[in-house]
Amino acid sequence: MEDAALRAYLERARTIAVLGAHKDPSRPAHYVPKYLWERGYRILPVNPRFAGEELFGERVAASLGEVSESVDLLDVFRPPSALMAHLEEILALRPGLVWLQSGIRHPAFEEALRGAGIPVVADRCLMVEHKRLFRGALPLP
Repeated sequence: MEDAALRAYLERARTIAVLGAHKDPSRPAHYVPKYLWERGYRILPVNPRFAGEELFGERVAASLGEVSESVDLLDVFRPPSALMAHLEEILALRPGLVWLQSGIRHPAFEEALRGAGIPVVADRCLMVEHKRLFRGALPLP
């Protein structure tokens, strides 16, 4: 996805579901959604391990099937081998965009989403890209 389209999408987005959200502040699945939450996005955390607990001011859902509201962006922190198990729930949720975090790629999964009309960004960190698009590139030392 081109920078201009990505920037426009992130400007319009309000609600981000985070599949694999984590409580440990040292993990990307915590500090990336925390960064986004601090910038005004509503974060809907999803992780069966922490279901019912609170993260980012919201109750953690056990699965995407429990998310009953509109989701502008789904941020995924799951290993590639686990992605196909979530496909049916993602297709039912119909997020406006699926974002696979750094190191996460699965061509068949990505193609299934695109085939259903859901755009995908793969193997990129949403926090890094948000900073780059909205605060300019970080200067090199």
